[in-house]
Amino acid sequence: MTRPEWFVALGLLVFALGSVRLLFVRDIVTRLVALNIAGAGVFLVLIALAARTDPPDPVLHALVLTGIVIAVSVTGLGLVLIRRSDDGADESRDGDAP
Repeated sequence: MTRPEWFVALGLLVFALGSVRLLFVRDIVTRLVALNIAGAGVFLVLIALAARTDPPDPVLHALVLTGIVIAVSVTGLGLVLIRRSDDGADESRDGDAP
């Protein structure tokens, strides 16, 4: 196997591990981390596919760079929404107590 083929296989493995964890875990923060791991596997596959040609495909590199920026911002938004939903659930439980 060539080096890009190894990276494609590794990327698919990372994607599969993240996807399995995403499906079988109930904790929402762990699911968000698993989604990021699956995304990292996709980025690895795209970079490996870009490296197959000489010179490397700049479009795939730009796509991965844009995906990283979007993944970081969506992760931040997801963490804020998780925190707010947990705070809202705590306030509703406190309001019912005498």
